[in-house]
Amino acid sequence: MRVIDFGERTLRRREVLALLGGAAATGVLGLPRQALAAKTGGILKVAAPANPSSLDPATGGAGSDHSILWTIYDTLVEWDYDTLKPKPGLAKWSYPDPNTMVLDISEGIKFHDGTSLDAEAVKFNLDRNRSDQRSNVKPDLSSVDSVEVTGPLQVTLKLKNPDTALPAILSDRAGMMVSPTNIKALGNDTDRKPVGAGPWKFVRWNDNEIVVVARNENYWRKGRPFLDGIEFNIIPENATALRSVVAGQNDMAFQLPARLKPVIERAKDLKLVSSPTLYCIQVYFNYARAPLDNIKVRQAINFALDRDTFVKAALSGLGEPARMTLPSSHWAYAKDVAGTYPYDPEKAKKLLAEAGYKDGLEMTIGGYTDQDSVRRGEVIQDQLGKVGIKLKFTRGTIAEISAQFFAQEKKFDMLVSAWTGRPDPSMTYGLGFDKGAYYNAGRTADPELSKLIQESRASQDLNERAAVFAKIQRFTVEQALSAPLAFQYELDALSAKVKDFQPNLLGKPKFENISLA
Repeated sequence: MRVIDFGERTLRRREVLALLGGAAATGVLGLPRQALAAKTGGILKVAAPANPSSLDPATGGAGSDHSILWTIYDTLVEWDYDTLKPKPGLAKWSYPDPNTMVLDISEGIKFHDGTSLDAEAVKFNLDRNRSDQRSNVKPDLSSVDSVEVTGPLQVTLKLKNPDTALPAILSDRAGMMVSPTNIKALGNDTDRKPVGAGPWKFVRWNDNEIVVVARNENYWRKGRPFLDGIEFNIIPENATALRSVVAGQNDMAFQLPARLKPVIERAKDLKLVSSPTLYCIQVYFNYARAPLDNIKVRQAINFALDRDTFVKAALSGLGEPARMTLPSSHWAYAKDVAGTYPYDPEKAKKLLAEAGYKDGLEMTIGGYTDQDSVRRGEVIQDQLGKVGIKLKFTRGTIAEISAQFFAQEKKFDMLVSAWTGRPDPSMTYGLGFDKGAYYNAGRTADPELSKLIQESRASQDLNERAAVFAKIQRFTVEQALSAPLAFQYELDALSAKVKDFQPNLLGKPKFENISLA
């Protein structure tokens, strides 16, 4: 068993995460490339933790979708694995002036259906992402006033205000290019019949069972991909997923809980990968309706949660208590905000009484069915129960429960889930808390917060941006817009034949460098 434990290097995480502001990549966390050339061919079998919410990047809503989406779609901008620093993808970018962004698209790229990935296709995608009724990424592109074709392979974005976060934004869902031909032909059916321009082509999706992709023989990066295909076998139960790798039924399981680390270490011919991430387990609030429209109730919940105990009980100690939605080593972390909610159950009871709930209250909450999610829910239930908050859980798959909370149904008061991180912190706060954002269940936002989020994208100076983010974090924390609990470390199990896997700070695997021995 080979251990590649990046967790041992966490004392240097501040150095690494500081690079998120724009310094060059140094490879502090990077997995060394093998000296031998990668072998081409073979089918990688992956135990995936969740059924996709959609295979259309604009309409999906689960952070767990990304690892599958990246196989089908390339993005206009990409990011460095170790630092999340943006780098050219399908296009290179420039800012002729603060309110103009120019994208120059690489030549000769085609979608899987033969459609050219040219300026017209990019304009189609960006206009669809920022205005289509079904798009969940509209807030990402809120700074864009217009998209113009200024050459066969050039698109110019006119901005309402300066936005230095756009390169990072275009490395995420908003920058995943879909075939306009496929969208026009199939409409909503593209959720299940996707066509992109990525290294692999979609083959089939059997709900809650398997997603299969196969090599794109006409991929624009010559010699890639190495794998003939990937089978994502949907196994929400983590222990079962790991057993499938131990038994040789799958080659890889990712986002495993810390409690399974000893099992991986004991297994023969398995590699263990552990690495820090931005993956934040938290309680989401729908603060647009009672009782969470009352700030004292939200604050009471935050005082009632013992985050240190949560890390020990729910993550086997392998994690960091979360005081806000960014970890303590992040360049935009606001240290003076971190002490806002010490564990104080008596303070929580006092706030509930002031809010009119001196005898306690019952609240509805969504959660997932896997063992670790159930355990997290039990810890939260116990801690809130001690201050008089009784939780009524509804559990299901990630895609089902997330949609019931974030989409139109708005079924629960709260949701226990995770924020899986984004390349730029303005995306985290914009998508999670801004007006109309998909991950803001109530869709409301204080104008002051919206203004600060916009301001965070105005400068390229890291210190200036950090000062704005300090204000944003103070606002979201003091207003108790969520209850962050812990940052989970990545833990993956790989069979010996999987070569050149590289973890990344988002904790969501990409497969572009993987080959099979």
